[in-house]
Amino acid sequence: MGLLTIVTAAAVAGAGYVRARDAIVQRAQDNAVIETTNRVEQLYPLPARVFDHAALERIAGRVSGREGSAIAYGDGISAGGMDPSVITGELRSLVSSGRVGWQRVSYAGAVWLVVGMQLRITADGSSRSSGVEVYVLRPFTSEIEVVNELARNAWLIGSAVLILALGLAFLAARGVLRPVRELQLAAWQLGQGDLTARVPVRGRDELASVASTFNSTASSLEHHVGELTRMEADARRFVADVSHELRTPLAAMTAVTDVLDAETASLPGVAGQAARLVNRETLNLTRLVNDLIEVTRFDSGTAALALDDVDVAEVVRTCLRMRGFTEVSASLPDGVRARLDPRRLDVIVANLVGNALRHGAPPVSLTLSVAGSVAGSSLEILVADSGPGLPESVLPHVFARFYKADSARGRSEGSGLGLAIAWENARLHGGTLTAANRPGGGALFTLRMPLGGDA
Repeated sequence: MGLLTIVTAAAVAGAGYVRARDAIVQRAQDNAVIETTNRVEQLYPLPARVFDHAALERIAGRVSGREGSAIAYGDGISAGGMDPSVITGELRSLVSSGRVGWQRVSYAGAVWLVVGMQLRITADGSSRSSGVEVYVLRPFTSEIEVVNELARNAWLIGSAVLILALGLAFLAARGVLRPVRELQLAAWQLGQGDLTARVPVRGRDELASVASTFNSTASSLEHHVGELTRMEADARRFVADVSHELRTPLAAMTAVTDVLDAETASLPGVAGQAARLVNRETLNLTRLVNDLIEVTRFDSGTAALALDDVDVAEVVRTCLRMRGFTEVSASLPDGVRARLDPRRLDVIVANLVGNALRHGAPPVSLTLSVAGSVAGSSLEILVADSGPGLPESVLPHVFARFYKADSARGRSEGSGLGLAIAWENARLHGGTLTAANRPGGGALFTLRMPLGGDA
């Protein structure tokens, strides 16, 4: 738009200057020709005789005027005070043909106008050439000054018009681009999660319509997101409330099932099987409720670390021993100490090893080491099994809540929350938990946590 304004202003100023300049030059030339013609006509009637030098001198003097000089040619001689070098061959040819000619020439550092014509003799009702040509040299200085002044005015007016046009273009562009920038900023804020972002609506043009549409869309989005957030909060609160309410009856049920489990050997066949089934399902339900309570703590942001300087190998050995994971091959070098939450590390290891034993194949191995990096040393625990590994479609979802690779798997085989809780605990420590397949077969889970426990 700015370039168009500049080109338009320059074209208008240039066209105006050229037309005015041509008009001034043409008028000056016409006046000079008319004046010279009038002076020549005052010489008539010319005598029908040969002109000598004195006669040519008188003719040149009479047609020269006050400001110019003239020269007259006739019978091979010339007279007058004009420099003959300013007469071009082109002008001589034109005058020799009987026509009036004129031409602008550079002379003495300025622009001059040369006007030439023939003198004719009229006798017996006919006109013939007298053989005399006169040329008048007039200064063109005043006209050139007028043209130069016109050029300066054209530049000044063109510059003023250009500045004014640019100012108007800037104001117009600002009026158009300002709403666009505001819309862009509001869209960016909305993308960053600020659902209160709105655009001021000005006027009734298309941009105002776009701003109104954006505001209504943002308001609708804010309302729906608010509803979803409220529903999600209600769902989390419901799960938390139900889980807490279930803990008391579950504690009583666990105590009863423990008694039944101790007496299963003395119960008859079907009654013993029922007692063992009740005990196992009660334990599974207790585990599920505890997992749900832990998940709600992560969602609400109330999960916190109880950091302590611990011997990592001892924490892992205790975890394996307490859960009866005796078939696990563990490589646990002594002397590896870290500042972390031992209870949460116990949960991570228990879930990883339990998952490998349930869904992989022996042998299952656990390796503890300290890995160095540019950012510092970190604790690394690898849990690997020798099973078929994880399908490629499962890898992206392995840490998702309630996700089971085999949907037909019975609920007694796990709640689908174990690996999700392990991942959350690793993240709470400022670490990572990843899943992959080993080149030789089997799944490999890698836990990395900073030794300092910085979250």
